[in-house]
Amino acid sequence: MLVAAAVCPCPPLLVPEVASGAAPELDTARAACADALGVLAAARPDRLMIVGPDERGGLYAQGVPGSFRGFGVDLAVRLGPATDAGADGPELPYSLAVAAWLLERCGWAEFPVEGVGVQDTLTPERCAALGRVIGAEDGRTALLVMGDGSACRTVKAPGYLDERAAPFDAEAARALATADPAALTALDAGLARELKASGRAPWQVLAGAADGADLGGTLLYDDAPYGVGYLVASWS
Repeated sequence: MLVAAAVCPCPPLLVPEVASGAAPELDTARAACADALGVLAAARPDRLMIVGPDERGGLYAQGVPGSFRGFGVDLAVRLGPATDAGADGPELPYSLAVAAWLLERCGWAEFPVEGVGVQDTLTPERCAALGRVIGAEDGRTALLVMGDGSACRTVKAPGYLDERAAPFDAEAARALATADPAALTALDAGLARELKASGRAPWQVLAGAADGADLGGTLLYDDAPYGVGYLVASWS
């Protein structure tokens, strides 16, 4: 049963060591992420499931390591406490590495943690179906959903300026603010891919998990630094 969810962006720039001199520019976003994680902790879940974009896709057990060496920073993280199950296999994708950093920063250590990497080729229907499986698990489940909005909000954005980007992000923000699973599921996967919106698939997993859970939503952050839409929300 899904009892709470937090939605956070996943740029490695959230990590101050990666952002370096630009770190203060995302202080407000970091604070909003901490507030969203506080809502998860207050829900007293039995387990935390992290969902984020991932080219490979698949499950990541508690204890799987990750790092930011690919961004020129010798900083290691781990998905919750170390376990034998997390000793082998691939490292965390960057989205789950950012999530692991957020959890360590907020002192989350008492809940079992698992990760799910979601490919952006998954259809909305398959994403929602995956979410329903997660939401149907026994016990109290909390979700930490990682993903960015469009990367086409300005001419200096990674995807350059696209006039469709702001309306896309606005609809996503409205759906997250109102905890509207149907509206999240309705986000166009093809358009999201064109706008480089990595959050589309993870958000639609959330939509499936929250179906029938009767959660309320709060939008904690909505901005587009560097021309990329970053959204933070909490559902409880």
